[in-house]
Amino acid sequence: MSIKVLNLYAGIGGNRKLWQDVEVTAVELNPQIAKIYQDFFPQDKVIVADAHQYLLEHYGEFEFIWSSPPCQTHAKMNLINCLSPYKDNAAQIKQGGGIPPRYPEMHLYQEIIFLKHFYKGSWCVENVIGYYDPLIRPCEIAKHYVWANFHISPYQIKSRGHHNRLQAAQEKKGFKIEEYGGIDKEQVLRNCVEPYLGLHILLESKRNIYPELFNPLTQEIK
Repeated sequence: MSIKVLNLYAGIGGNRKLWQDVEVTAVELNPQIAKIYQDFFPQDKVIVADAHQYLLEHYGEFEFIWSSPPCQTHAKMNLINCLSPYKDNAAQIKQGGGIPPRYPEMHLYQEIIFLKHFYKGSWCVENVIGYYDPLIRPCEIAKHYVWANFHISPYQIKSRGHHNRLQAAQEKKGFKIEEYGGIDKEQVLRNCVEPYLGLHILLESKRNIYPELFNPLTQEIK
């Protein structure tokens, strides 16, 4: 049975790659990345817009909402690579590394609170395992933090492949994007949720929406 899905901060569609029986509206702010998503998923409705605002205006139109807000300000690397007035940053700067300290982007928690209290369908918000204790307790699934209003059974992966170069990253995530220009291809692939994790969470959400469709013994769709 097909369900209506809102896929926010869609990127090139890592989480969406293995989905079936879905009617997807994908929202991506970067038009070049949105074009790649549309090339891979021509059947989806792709909107170039601010996902945070789109959620506020359209949340009631969908049965399942997936949100993956930008993760860089929450990631451990944000702390590791941070330039500090209390340490010698000369070597880091010489190597072209280091970023100024920055506030964590709070859209992540705004959306969790909003969905929890105002949205009646199934939802999940995905992000990295951060460098600080999360303000709202998540589930830790396959090296991700996931907040959701339905049960998600455990799922393991060996590595997210964050240090892979382009060719290896393409093979791991299942997207060939060499031909596209104007984007940081390796970063775009790092931002992809692993497709099998995306499928696992979608099936768990369907179990929540339509429990009568699942075989209680095999946990598969009848």
